[in-house]
Amino acid sequence: MHSYNTKAKKFIVLYFIYLGILFVALYAHTSSISEILNQFQTNLTLQTIAPFLKENQLKGIDIWINPHYKIIITQACNGMIPILFLVASILAYPSKIIYKLIWIVIGYISYVIVNALRLVLVTKVTEVYGSKSFYWIHDIVGNALLMIVGLGIFIAFIKTSQTTT
Repeated sequence: MHSYNTKAKKFIVLYFIYLGILFVALYAHTSSISEILNQFQTNLTLQTIAPFLKENQLKGIDIWINPHYKIIITQACNGMIPILFLVASILAYPSKIIYKLIWIVIGYISYVIVNALRLVLVTKVTEVYGSKSFYWIHDIVGNALLMIVGLGIFIAFIKTSQTTT
């Protein structure tokens, strides 16, 4: 029991350390690297969702629902936040580096796809049910989808990787 508690505490401490480092280095406006990375991720997100939108519906970073309402794809919508949470949890877990790298790549690709699906879903639901549905579909359903996917990937990582002590 004592060993389990120690391992759990170590995981939690490492998780928050990695999360802080990742957010400062790769997400916050702290360096040109984070700026370039987030611009790349936003552009990738926009290119991924473009084929699923109506012609001329996507203009720059704006998805026009109607002439009076648009959804803006900002840095917070590009999928980086859940990716960094997943990467921090994988890095903190005691496993061989090769398994960590494999699952970080799997997680990244999965999140690019799921985030694009989330944004298309948000757009379609908001088109049908109006701007009042945006909060529910974006903040509740969309974010729950991202959390469930991240948890599923992390569990699959734990189940398939070899732990180290």
